[in-house]
Amino acid sequence: MFLNDNLKLFSGSGNAELTRAVCKYLEIPLGGADIERFADGEKVIRIEDDVRGRDCFVLQSTCRPVDEHLVELLIYLDCLRRASAKRITAVVPYFGYARQDRKDEGRVPITAKLVANLITAAGADRVLAIDLHAAQVQGFFDIPVDHLSGELVLSRYFRDKKIGNLTIVSPDVGNMKIASRYADRLSGDLAIVHKKRVSGSEAIAQEIIGDVKGRNIVMCDDIIATAGTICSAAKLVKDRGAEKIYIGATHGVFAGQALERLREAPIDEIVVTDTIPLTHEARDRGDIKVLTVSSMLGEAIKRIHRNESVSNLFTEY
Repeated sequence: MFLNDNLKLFSGSGNAELTRAVCKYLEIPLGGADIERFADGEKVIRIEDDVRGRDCFVLQSTCRPVDEHLVELLIYLDCLRRASAKRITAVVPYFGYARQDRKDEGRVPITAKLVANLITAAGADRVLAIDLHAAQVQGFFDIPVDHLSGELVLSRYFRDKKIGNLTIVSPDVGNMKIASRYADRLSGDLAIVHKKRVSGSEAIAQEIIGDVKGRNIVMCDDIIATAGTICSAAKLVKDRGAEKIYIGATHGVFAGQALERLREAPIDEIVVTDTIPLTHEARDRGDIKVLTVSSMLGEAIKRIHRNESVSNLFTEY
């Protein structure tokens, strides 16, 4: 391919399978590194390849265990910086703590900003991420951020299914812009669910703006965490006469009672990407399909390495 030894891609333990898939797309070997743990639990990383003067990328999803994967990423970045890498890019398909992006009550932290500071201080020259939950998180970094969207992968999948009588449903008002883009991409109608949040892990869908009777439904969001919002919305549209219901999300976190809620909800198919490795329990379910973002990430890495436009991916991919 076009690439040479100046590009190095290393893998954290958060999503090694995705890193290997990206290396396959780029037709490059996986960067050599040894991740060990001392007897007291501390991690140490040793880079086995010569990275002096090279363009280095570290792929690490900061998924569960979040703090452990985050610290491992920071150690990786510091290790590459001290090994004299020319440029270091933190590739974070799933950016943990992104939802803690503001003070919504007194005496709470803005942890997304804290993590952005840590990544910068550890030695990253730029960040490549997918669906940061809130676009303003890009502004928390004082280094360049390339922000990709799983929407490119998910919309292609649903378009290829050729779903008839299609209505795109936004599971809440805050997701309306995303749902509108899906409606444009898939040539479907648009409906919006109004919800009431009962607690941090539970939300109740109360009303629908738009017609869903006799329609096939696609609901897409950036993340499925506890699945309270998406399941409540699915039940509501089903009660209002919807036919098949498809759920799509970039990040399949599936925390707490999410899988149990999804099992009980009237959902025909759940589609997520591989930004986060699925748990064994999630893999055993027959209705969860995983799409890979490896080619999208690989193309973005290639363009960053070549100093080409990454934003063109949104029109070309």
